[in-house]
Amino acid sequence: MKKIYFLSMFFVPLFSMSQSYQKLHQRSIVIDTHNDFPTQAADKGVLFDQNLKGKTHSDLLRMKEGGMDIQVFSIFCDGGFGKGAAYKRANQEIDSVYAWVTRNPSAMMLVKNPADLQRAVKDKKLGAMMGVEGGHMIEDDLQKLDQLFERGVRYMTLTWNNSTSWATSAADEVKDTIPMEKRGLTALGKQIVQRMNQLGMIVDVSHVGERTFWDAIATTTKPVIASHSCVHAICPVSRNLKDDQLKAIAKNKGVVHLNFYSGFLDSGFNARNNAFLQAHKAERDSLRKINPEPYYASQVLFEKYPDEVKSLRPPLSLLLDHLDYIVQLIGVDHVGLGSDFDGISSSPQQLDDVTGLPLITKALMERGYKKREIQKILGGNFIRVFKANMKS
Repeated sequence: MKKIYFLSMFFVPLFSMSQSYQKLHQRSIVIDTHNDFPTQAADKGVLFDQNLKGKTHSDLLRMKEGGMDIQVFSIFCDGGFGKGAAYKRANQEIDSVYAWVTRNPSAMMLVKNPADLQRAVKDKKLGAMMGVEGGHMIEDDLQKLDQLFERGVRYMTLTWNNSTSWATSAADEVKDTIPMEKRGLTALGKQIVQRMNQLGMIVDVSHVGERTFWDAIATTTKPVIASHSCVHAICPVSRNLKDDQLKAIAKNKGVVHLNFYSGFLDSGFNARNNAFLQAHKAERDSLRKINPEPYYASQVLFEKYPDEVKSLRPPLSLLLDHLDYIVQLIGVDHVGLGSDFDGISSSPQQLDDVTGLPLITKALMERGYKKREIQKILGGNFIRVFKANMKS
């Protein structure tokens, strides 16, 4: 009898925690600021409203299973899409998002403003938002920026890895091939940021070079986001944000949304990843002849060798370490989630797809975060920035 009593005392708290975190997750407004499914749709012909378990990180059914309320879909094309092609590609991907919503009116709706967001949550529909990942897609044309906003785009990442004529990227700035005087925002770049402020389009500083970052912070009159970035002090790669940048975002009242990519979370991942790529060098070289962008070859190989890839992945706890760092440095009001699902080739253990999101809520509870703090992290902080940007 004593043994049974002891076991019941052990299992009741575990059951209570399970019920508690799942209930809190479902009652919270869960927002992910960066998901690349539109690119998957364009490149692979997959449909968001079909069951794609085992093929992608996301689909409509699994987003609901993971408790997702609002998903900001990334409208993306790489630097190989030049003028005449990049803007067209952006609109094709936007067309895909519109098509998903049209086919699933009882399960999805387009979100263009905070009132739409609240309506989507109230009606238990997935709120679909959009952000353009890379300023090259406006093709140096303010009118195209206006048109993308009209179609529902609510943030723009000023650069992707490729620089534009008006802003330098982190990938290019670290190469030291661009003179200091030519880094950052040009006069046109500052005009673009100002126009984004006027429209109510959020300025996204993920991917941008440090000079571009500081110019954007000095130019914007509204809160910014980093839609999918991590902490440089923990994982020192050029895509991550340094402490002074994190503090500047807090002063600006902005939010850093954490990227789930293993290489931005774990400083040891690149060495393990490089060993994997070297083991498959012949295949990788062939793939790079098809598409020279390094991410393409990596993604194909990761999909082909899932068992090898699993051992490369860092623990979920490391994502929470990045979150803790930001909270301790600049406060709980300035951190959120920007998974980069369907745009990354490796995520932490347990976060295999969007259905793993409740585990983040569980981990936050285990680390002592209060209910209100967790709700800010899961979506409340982004809502605040969204509202601030939409105010005239």
